Amino acid sequence: MKNCLECGEKLVGREDKKFCSDGCRNAYNNKINKDSTNFMRNVNNKLRKNYRILSALNVDGKGKTTRAKLLSKGFDFEFFTNILETKTGNRYYFVYDQGYRVLEDEYYMLVKKEI
Repeated sequence: MKNCLECGEKLVGREDKKFCSDGCRNAYNNKINKDSTNFMRNVNNKLRKNYRILSALNVDGKGKTTRAKLLSKGFDFEFFTNILETKTGNRYYFVYDQGYRVLEDEYYMLVKKEI
């Protein structure tokens, strides 16, 4: 007899069953997938916030905005997932598929990477 991986209750039903209920399955997976430290949680929260800001300002997949507008919405320029440097020397900073490039006079070009 097998037991539920979350609560230890005996399992009835299919042979490959691992959990006694959806609640136990969700609780087990939430424990496994949670951020292990406050530092990780804080970094992931900042990345999520930056992503939401870029997505809201870049609905068409390509646009332009100012540094002041990004800062007023709480954008943190220190948090991004990767940098893409083009052959022409342009540097794009990405938060997942949403990116930006520094232009002149405190302006930023917003782009979306096709996935």
